[in-house]
Amino acid sequence: MAELNLNDLHDTEFPLPDGLQGTFAITSLSKIYNWSRRNSMWPMLFGLACCAIEMIGTAASRFDLSRFGMEVMRASPRQSDLMIVSGTVTKKMIVPIVRLYNQMPEPKYVLAMGACASGGGPFKEGYNVVSGIDKYLPVDVYIPGCPPTPQALLYGLIALQHKIDGQSLANKDDVPWYGVGPSEPTPIPILGPDIIDPRQMDLIRRQAELIAKGLPHGVRELPPFQLKKSAPKKALATATTTESGGGGGIERDAAALEIIKRKRLEALARKKAREAVTA
Repeated sequence: MAELNLNDLHDTEFPLPDGLQGTFAITSLSKIYNWSRRNSMWPMLFGLACCAIEMIGTAASRFDLSRFGMEVMRASPRQSDLMIVSGTVTKKMIVPIVRLYNQMPEPKYVLAMGACASGGGPFKEGYNVVSGIDKYLPVDVYIPGCPPTPQALLYGLIALQHKIDGQSLANKDDVPWYGVGPSEPTPIPILGPDIIDPRQMDLIRRQAELIAKGLPHGVRELPPFQLKKSAPKKALATATTTESGGGGGIERDAAALEIIKRKRLEALARKKAREAVTA
């Protein structure tokens, strides 16, 4: 075990004499609390797809995950505080994933490893694939890649440690698990003909009522818009709809066509002038 360096904990404006720097440390409760948690993260041991192979390689001797205090991967969610979602999340698998997340004790964190866990990846349009684990669980760190390398996973774990360092016991938003009463569990999705999020039951119920009444549902309604007719077309319509009496109707048609021709020549001249300026 590496020797403890108290200078890492010393975080105050009060200086220490040189002779006591290796013996004492003046710090805050949040600092020592976060320092102990960031160096003892226990990931949950489960994998979903090819990203899990990279996660296993990260725990091997070449990359040595134990340098960060995260080598103790637990097979039980009740002994884990970090969920690494490594791979494609299908609609059938999201149900046990959310159930495992609810069984993890607070504080707990979620790390989305790879493009599939972050947003669906190359299988995003698949009928059986969830487009991102963040649709059901709060994600703390996203790791891009398909699959990410072990170095990318290590960088994501270091980013998670930086996030833990910024948390404060004085801010209840940073440590909601110390609030009054137990925290609400994440609703477990319902797997039927399709995956159903219980948090969207009101929306689903309203759409079902619209379907039963034969009204449109789930369709974006555009605001009414009236197309403005241009002046040449209006002049042409006025000229052609009038009854021709003698030679007056023919003269009006010729006048309307002359207006259209003049407008087109003016537009062409403006276009050539713009092209000359840009050139």
